[in-house]
Amino acid sequence: MKEAMNLPNQLILLPLLAVVVVNLPLGLRWAAMLGGVFFSIYQMWTMVFLPPLETGFFDLQIDGLSRVLLLSIGLVAFVSILAARGTIRDKRERFYFYNLVLLAMVGMNGLVMVRDLFSLYVFIEITSVASFILIALRRELDGLEGAFKYLIMSAVATAMMLSAVALLLLATGETSFAKVAEQMRLGGSGLPVLAAGLFVAGLLIKAGSVPFHGWLPDAYMAAPNAASILLGGIVTKTTGVYALIRLMQDGMFGTGMSPVLLLAGAVSIVAGALAALGQRDFKRMLAYSSISQVGYIVLSLGTGTALGVVGAVFHLFNHAVFKSLLFVNATAVEDRAGTRDMNQLGGLAARMPVTGFASVVALLSTAGVPPLAGFWSKLVIIVALYKSGHPVYAAVAVLASLLTLAYFLSMQRRVFFGKLREGLEGVKEAGWYVLVPTLALTLITMGVGVLIPWMFGSFVLPMEKF
Repeated sequence: MKEAMNLPNQLILLPLLAVVVVNLPLGLRWAAMLGGVFFSIYQMWTMVFLPPLETGFFDLQIDGLSRVLLLSIGLVAFVSILAARGTIRDKRERFYFYNLVLLAMVGMNGLVMVRDLFSLYVFIEITSVASFILIALRRELDGLEGAFKYLIMSAVATAMMLSAVALLLLATGETSFAKVAEQMRLGGSGLPVLAAGLFVAGLLIKAGSVPFHGWLPDAYMAAPNAASILLGGIVTKTTGVYALIRLMQDGMFGTGMSPVLLLAGAVSIVAGALAALGQRDFKRMLAYSSISQVGYIVLSLGTGTALGVVGAVFHLFNHAVFKSLLFVNATAVEDRAGTRDMNQLGGLAARMPVTGFASVVALLSTAGVPPLAGFWSKLVIIVALYKSGHPVYAAVAVLASLLTLAYFLSMQRRVFFGKLREGLEGVKEAGWYVLVPTLALTLITMGVGVLIPWMFGSFVLPMEKF
């Protein structure tokens, strides 16, 4: 029990301690990878098997929502670290990458456990700073440009969130979730409403939601492949989407934000899908796909219902899995074929059968094709929209899935199907550092989909109690 009660502290202090230890002049650089791998596994293990609520210092708490995010963080970090070992050739660069992933985990773990707006902001910034450096890790022009765009937009989000915290402090005298929510329910001045609007706008920037999405495709495309897995799989989900779910669920922004979230979600879904249709760069297409899929989460949250929250959290988890898998596939393709230009690829399924099969599973799950995991979370979202009196938005969610299927089938045809393109005869399947996460994520995507009839009552529906 004592160990369990210290779990929130461990999830912040252990990766921070690992960063310190592996940077000591003791010749322990190899330990950076092992530390990241074992801590990721430890985090996933504890989230599955320990009791649902633990409390640490600084009002750190783990509830059901935090548990889902911590499990997702551990899983995606594990995948990213393994992929880096197989694809980042420079040892020094790889060492820096492991350190930055551990720092990003400190930020993400902290922000999903805090119960205070200012602390939430601090941990979001820790994650963002680590992400800036990850994008520019290779110090190439594209990476520096992508990191700069992210930095500028993040600075705008920072100004908004800090201004919101200051306004709430003036209006309520508190920054804890519970106290702010209580004051918001009592009503009064317009300052809390203004603060809510500013904070939500800042979170939508961090999430890469339309119309604040301009930085995201360049950042994802320019980052090292292993970093793109982390960014696309979990970073934007925690710094933007999770925080939005948490604050809405805790009653801090009331129902007044629902129309804004519904509109932002629907526009993101359609705009992201249409933009993805016209891409030829593998990772850039996945970036626009992420914008579209985040839109589903925001749209579901905008219903303001318990079922909508269930759909948002469930799709957040599924998106972390299948989008990480797609970025792992892009990593394998570029590492083996030497390009991400889909028009210069073709027929790779014959040379990379595991990657080709995993890509089919991931794209079908993203498009919401049964019985894969993505179908069930989208179904919950559509039902939540319809039952809450938003049939038009439900129709948008359904029709946009057809667009998703269209651009992913185009990707699959250009990259994996058809005749093997000349010059790719020597391509081989990715190494085990990439194949292990590929197989793990594929099994999770298929397993959640197939086992959902048994998991729905014990895993999915309890999310409404978060």
